[in-house]
Amino acid sequence: MLNKRNELLRNGKLLGLVRLVPLVAVLILFFFAANSYADNQVMGEVQFEGATKVERDSGVWIDGQYVGYLKELKGDKKVMLLPGEHQISVRQAGLDDFVRQIVVEPGQKQTVRVAMQKSAGWITPSARSTLKLTVQPNRAAVFLDGRYVGHVGEFGGKFHSLEIASGKHRVKIELPGYRTFETEINLLAGQKSEVKTELVKGSIEQNDAMIKQIAQQGASNPR
Repeated sequence: MLNKRNELLRNGKLLGLVRLVPLVAVLILFFFAANSYADNQVMGEVQFEGATKVERDSGVWIDGQYVGYLKELKGDKKVMLLPGEHQISVRQAGLDDFVRQIVVEPGQKQTVRVAMQKSAGWITPSARSTLKLTVQPNRAAVFLDGRYVGHVGEFGGKFHSLEIASGKHRVKIELPGYRTFETEINLLAGQKSEVKTELVKGSIEQNDAMIKQIAQQGASNPR
């Protein structure tokens, strides 16, 4: 008799628990939904559209901080900003910088349409060499002799590389949240070379000023 009563009590508790679980799940979902809704009301989203592949592969700086290349800034990498005025700078080697001041409104979404123009100061080197980059993460920014030339993904794999003037160059690869990688290369005319590395995770404070600067001048041809 006692065993039967204990079994009924256990069954009753289990039944109550089964009924309680969906309620707890609903409350949790409501909590996260409410928080998400509140966040969306505070932050504003900025989307980017590029006129051509050149723009879509260009680097984006927001308020002087490199955030990635244009076509990747969506999904889990979408750009959410606090309300107020922000400066957008888009850079690509051989093109004039695209610079815009935008005002972000709480909970609002806006699209920045990027169209870039060829830089008048761009000069194609007569003696050229080829540099291939095999670096992870491949969204990192690449600087050659102190000038932004693109992101790693543009210069790696079977069919992509960077054509540069032969001679000595300083290569710097940076991404917020990773330690800066630097190396020096010295290439002969027609020579092919490759830089292979994996960036080490670190603090954003360890990044060089190059990915924190506001782009004020057009990227020009590497020397």
